[in-house]
Amino acid sequence: MPRTAITSKETVLPLILVGVMFFVIGFGVGISGFLIPALRSAFDLTTGQSYLVTAAIFSAFVIFGRPTGWVIKRIGYRRAMVLAFLIMGIGMLMFVPSAKIVSFPLFLLALFVGGIGNTLLQGSVNPYVTILGPEDTAAVRMSLMGIMNKMAWWIAPVFLAFFIDLEEVRLDDVVLPFYIVTGILVFLGIFVYFAPLPEVKAAGEDDDETIASSYAAGKKSILQFPHLLLGVLALFLYVGIETLPMASIIDFARATFGDVPNLGSYAKFVTLGMVAGYIFGVAAIPRVITQTRALILFSILGIISTLLLIYLPPGFAFYAILLASFSNSLMWPALWPLAIKDLGRFTKAGASLLVMAIVGGAIIPYIFGVIVDAVKTTPEAIVTDYQSGYWVMVPCYLFIFYFAISGHKIRTGK
Repeated sequence: MPRTAITSKETVLPLILVGVMFFVIGFGVGISGFLIPALRSAFDLTTGQSYLVTAAIFSAFVIFGRPTGWVIKRIGYRRAMVLAFLIMGIGMLMFVPSAKIVSFPLFLLALFVGGIGNTLLQGSVNPYVTILGPEDTAAVRMSLMGIMNKMAWWIAPVFLAFFIDLEEVRLDDVVLPFYIVTGILVFLGIFVYFAPLPEVKAAGEDDDETIASSYAAGKKSILQFPHLLLGVLALFLYVGIETLPMASIIDFARATFGDVPNLGSYAKFVTLGMVAGYIFGVAAIPRVITQTRALILFSILGIISTLLLIYLPPGFAFYAILLASFSNSLMWPALWPLAIKDLGRFTKAGASLLVMAIVGGAIIPYIFGVIVDAVKTTPEAIVTDYQSGYWVMVPCYLFIFYFAISGHKIRTGK
């Protein structure tokens, strides 16, 4: 069903159902962030090695991102979502044997398999939400989905905290929670299969609908859309700086405040900042500010918050993560509609490239970990070492600012 045939009332139930899926995506990322300090303790890893946990998940995006577009084109958005949940369930189930034999490589393989499912789910739900309603309110719908996603970031470590003690990690403790999560994922896959989710298509997405997207009509390759390629790079950098605070906040909190109880609760700072920004997006876009201008404003705010995070005294700098997370909130909702605009029949292929860009969530945090290890001097200086690592965020925000100002406007002839 083309999106022009769907009324606003008809989008309510699909958005609720997709919101649940965004929650599941966030839950998976939240688990990985919680496992970083846990696995470092259990396997005696360096800071850089521990961020291979995030790399194992996000590397699946670059490997399977492009085939995702082909799969979705063949079976449609809804069935792709079903398949994604089942693959994610297999990945979660693989945690059980990896815990029992205490194998870090098998842990990474389990995360990678879960990342394959996450790749397919991301490639399905993000363009689906963007297409499901008017173009100028796409960021609002994505913001609503973001609220669900980031709530799960916080709930995931809270859930695992019932089973895992960060200060005394026992890998056997992950068996029961991952059995539970596997069951939930399989149930969701079955539920989505029978759910009333309409199939949607972007303007001109059908091969015979070139008039609806005149810019895409004469194109032969997805590489002929420079604004999309720049958007892919912007999204790559964005996912990295969005993931980094979540992945590093527990370690940064320990370095700043010492071994205080309930370290997992510090994850809420990232969630609170992101959710506050999403609420602003829902309230202000497009009534007060356009999604493009919001992207410009929040990229500037991101640069400011990163400099505060680097230069403020550690006790105060820690709370700059809250401001950085707020800055990150509206970038995903704004980048997606700007990047896939005017793609016509190349929409699914474009979405698959954007999904590949999510590998930035592996690369940027890993670079951060390498920087922290490289500048490490004495145990007493570990806090400032972490602050130095956050320099990786500054050039990322600068490129996103460029894309928001002019990069998304670039078009070429046939």
